[in-house]
Amino acid sequence: MEAMIDSPFRSGPVNSGLEQFLKFEAVGQVFETRRGPFEAIRDINLSVAQGEFVCVIGHSGCGKSTLLNMVSGFLQPTSGKVTLQGVPIERPGPDRMVVFQNYSLLPWQTVWRNVEMAVQAARPQLSATDCRETVEHHLEMVGLGDAHHKRPAQISGGMRQRVAIARALAVKPAVLVLDEPFGALDAITKEELQEELLAIWREQKPTVLMITHDIDEALFLADRIVMMTNGPSATIGEIMDVPFERPRSYERIQADPRYGKLRNHALDFLFRRHAHDEE
Repeated sequence: MEAMIDSPFRSGPVNSGLEQFLKFEAVGQVFETRRGPFEAIRDINLSVAQGEFVCVIGHSGCGKSTLLNMVSGFLQPTSGKVTLQGVPIERPGPDRMVVFQNYSLLPWQTVWRNVEMAVQAARPQLSATDCRETVEHHLEMVGLGDAHHKRPAQISGGMRQRVAIARALAVKPAVLVLDEPFGALDAITKEELQEELLAIWREQKPTVLMITHDIDEALFLADRIVMMTNGPSATIGEIMDVPFERPRSYERIQADPRYGKLRNHALDFLFRRHAHDEE
């Protein structure tokens, strides 16, 4: 069941009155294993508005990746359905682009070609000039205008993730799927990339569904935070509305008295009410 936090610092439903763009309806997933059926998730109901930024948090094994694989079209639900603009998602497509933690770049291609090849495949109607301008614009947005000739092995992890973000957004997807994209980066690089991601998101406003283990990251980026219960048979435990105005800065939101309350609520959910059973 889709839940909301009953608290005085809630901002109200972010997608109130807007079209239900991306929708999970009574979604469940059962995997066949050598030990028998394993129910990963159960009864997931969630509506995401067009242009909304939603983060999904929870312990390992709570079904976060299962949800993202369904949106990406890599996995079909055992029960229920996932729809985009009312159409069931049945396969991968350029309207849904994924950014993984491990970058997934072609190591033998340059930074420029990694982005250009994606644009050419997903937007074949673009002229050569428009394609070139699209690649250039998105590399400039992530600060890689001077590194376009380099290959992934010649640049840092943070720069590789910038390439992956530029590649995904240059395709102009309706939905951007982020699978812990900053999890392997140091704290300074991570914060820089979070700010760059928000700047690009404000320009293009794709709908974003992002997995993260970082509560501070979710509070900085998201309109809403979906908190999953533990698996097996994981489901949505609560949905937290994030009330901070945009554009955001870490300094401003961390100085807001609501920040500590929201953060403590999420920590209480994850580490007390839904702590891992080590047994």
